Amino acid sequence: MLQHLPFITRNALRNRRRSSLTVASVTVSLCLLGVLLAMYHSLFSPDDTSPAQALRLVVHHRVSLAQPLLAAYKPRIAAVPSVKAITTWQWFGGKYKDNQNAQDQFARFAVDPADYLAVRPDIEMPAEQKEAFIHQQTGAIATKTLADSLGWKIGERINLIGDIFPVNPELTLVGIFASPEKDEVLLFNAHYLQESLSGAGGQRDTVGAFLILADSANDVPRIANTIDATFDNSPAPTKSESEKAFGLSFLAFLGNLKLFLAAISGAVMFTILLMSANTVAMTVRERIRETAILRTLGFTPGEIRGLVMGEAALLSIVGGLLGCLAATLICRASYNSSVQFRLPLFRPWMSGTVLAIAIVIGIFSAALPAWFASRRSVVESMRYAG
Repeated sequence: MLQHLPFITRNALRNRRRSSLTVASVTVSLCLLGVLLAMYHSLFSPDDTSPAQALRLVVHHRVSLAQPLLAAYKPRIAAVPSVKAITTWQWFGGKYKDNQNAQDQFARFAVDPADYLAVRPDIEMPAEQKEAFIHQQTGAIATKTLADSLGWKIGERINLIGDIFPVNPELTLVGIFASPEKDEVLLFNAHYLQESLSGAGGQRDTVGAFLILADSANDVPRIANTIDATFDNSPAPTKSESEKAFGLSFLAFLGNLKLFLAAISGAVMFTILLMSANTVAMTVRERIRETAILRTLGFTPGEIRGLVMGEAALLSIVGGLLGCLAATLICRASYNSSVQFRLPLFRPWMSGTVLAIAIVIGIFSAALPAWFASRRSVVESMRYAG
């Protein structure tokens, strides 16, 4: 096959418009397939969890995220073996300026400042800003992504309007930190929130969830089982899960996302297969007489099949390479952007997977036309007037 590669290349370039359109179609399709593969791996692969994220658990109400836990659970959870640190993790909700503006819609959590910094040792923030967050009651910190999008600077006055909680916190931005997840989050002091609430409503004694740091990733399953068993018969039973599993639980509202991504990927591959098969069939039909001449020159039926399938595979490989390059650039641009939804990075091993799919599709799309081309008799082929 390799000795015929120059011949296969020249044949592929004979009808440049058709070949260019075929390569472009394969490029776009495999680019989409590569992006879907990156999304699937990022969402559902346990290997895509960062070392710091693998140590963290979220403890929330077993029934629903809308149901609170008792604040008194915190010391009991902290006493569980291998729990290194624990912090309150209270979703505040509320409104900042205008909820109709997408920029003003971001996550707002109340946390225990010192405990949160212990749970999240991976965040990068100057020491003086950490101290200000711990000691200043109305201090708040924000991710750099959020601060950049809203033009916030240190000392910025941030006023929130409560909805879940009937209070309007008046905060001062005392720190901006770089988050490995590049999310848009504002964090403020949970003690300030609790003191702002009246004791009559009962909200002062409850929290939405707890964020936990384990000693090691191997301890995470045992810690989760121990916590859930401890509060199994309590008025507010818990569900403890990894931080990544907790994030995926929100995607469950969209339905079976795995099936959805698999269905789109299958449709993309089937479309490429049909398109490539149609291109190869047209090419073979136009070269019936040429195939007969090759047979008279000594080319065997196997070599004829190899030429046809090699040409289809070559176009698919070129399209696959360009598709991988496009997927890499798109994912990288999205990952480094400031938009709320970012695509994950396109890994090198994904390029190998996409290229393997391209080769398989190219060979399968040409299998039937190549078989007919090799089986047609020389006399019949020479009589073909097309």
